[in-house]
Amino acid sequence: MSTVYDFTAERMDGSVQDFSDYKDNVLLIVNTASKCGFTPQFEGLEALYQQYKDQGLVVIGFPCNQFGSQDPGSNDEIGAFCQKNYGVSFPMMAKVDVNGSDAHPVFTWLKDQKSGLLTDGIKWNFTKFLIGSNGQVIDRYAPTTKPDAIKTDIEQALVSK
Repeated sequence: MSTVYDFTAERMDGSVQDFSDYKDNVLLIVNTASKCGFTPQFEGLEALYQQYKDQGLVVIGFPCNQFGSQDPGSNDEIGAFCQKNYGVSFPMMAKVDVNGSDAHPVFTWLKDQKSGLLTDGIKWNFTKFLIGSNGQVIDRYAPTTKPDAIKTDIEQALVSK
């Protein structure tokens, strides 16, 4: 697989999302969790989505329970939590693994495209990947990187789309 557009993922409602539907958009893919110290980043992610969606940004959340069991709920429970507490309107996929033999293929590809600081594996919730409109990874951001801190990179990606 050569671009993010080659992948599909299950959405929270059970339907299949073909990433080719996002062709020519800038994507911010994030592994999320509902009971994490970084969970308030949902607010910043939603703010980015609202600010830039009309210019072609799509934020995509992938709940993951691999780090401290911080997203134990069902897809319905996670979706309701995100909407009620943070007004999340960006696409949320079904819960996935991001590391190990059961890792979702999109995360295997993302990690291959942009390794982490000490390891290629995802270290914690809210690791972010910025994908250009060509379907290639531009950059990877640590969980501690607040969404607001990547605005400049998003704006540059949108300008070059």
